[in-house]
Amino acid sequence: MHPLAVEDAVDGHQRPKLERYGDMLFLVLKTIVYVDHEKVTATSEIVDTGEIMVFAGPGFAITVRHGSAPPLDAVRRRLQDDPQHLGRGPAAVLHAVADMVVDRYVDVLENEVFSPDLPVDAGRIYQLKRELLEFKRAVMPLASALQRLSEGSLPHIPPKVATYFRDVADHHQRVSEQILTFDELITGMLSASIAQLGVQQNADMRRISAWAALIAVPTMVVGIYGMNFEYMPELKSPYGYPAVLTVIAVACVVIHRALRRNKWL
Repeated sequence: MHPLAVEDAVDGHQRPKLERYGDMLFLVLKTIVYVDHEKVTATSEIVDTGEIMVFAGPGFAITVRHGSAPPLDAVRRRLQDDPQHLGRGPAAVLHAVADMVVDRYVDVLENEVFSPDLPVDAGRIYQLKRELLEFKRAVMPLASALQRLSEGSLPHIPPKVATYFRDVADHHQRVSEQILTFDELITGMLSASIAQLGVQQNADMRRISAWAALIAVPTMVVGIYGMNFEYMPELKSPYGYPAVLTVIAVACVVIHRALRRNKWL
């Protein structure tokens, strides 16, 4: 095997790609695994990514897994139960692994990450936006690799297996379109959430300003009568204190009604 491909397989952290080294193919797939939580919060990670790398050459197929990539036992059993497909050689293994990874994209995207049963708030929207970027990095670059595999022009890819790869490419295209749709939807939800937050902040500021205006009237009157002047209006009148309280109460009622009429309170 080519040393560059071996180095990529050992080190990991590769983007999805398909490389040809002579008569050997080297396919890198990003896997998506849903991270289960007892309670989903705005800071929790919804998905975790891993890698599956496949070497396919004359008479052999080798897989290397990194991170949270799921086991391939089910893929092995499915191939063993279908001797006709397995008889097409390493290309059948390559197809089975790619098919499993892409189908997992659909399951995680539709049934777990963007489930309608999960609550949607501002924190959840930011979380979905972040996880969607992770999905994009894992899914989008795979399109060119599947296109090359479905053309049937690569070594050890029989025309019948290339037909199967076209089906995988169709599923991948569906996932890519759903990701773009979800991206537009979440962007719209984020804009609406920000706009709603701004409206709420404006309403709160109006409410605070309204109460400040109400408090300003008695504060002003009491402040005036708190000054040490000998000749103040109604200072020595027996009705002065009730009169001032009445003026304050009437002024507050008038202002309160005006604010309610203008929906500031």
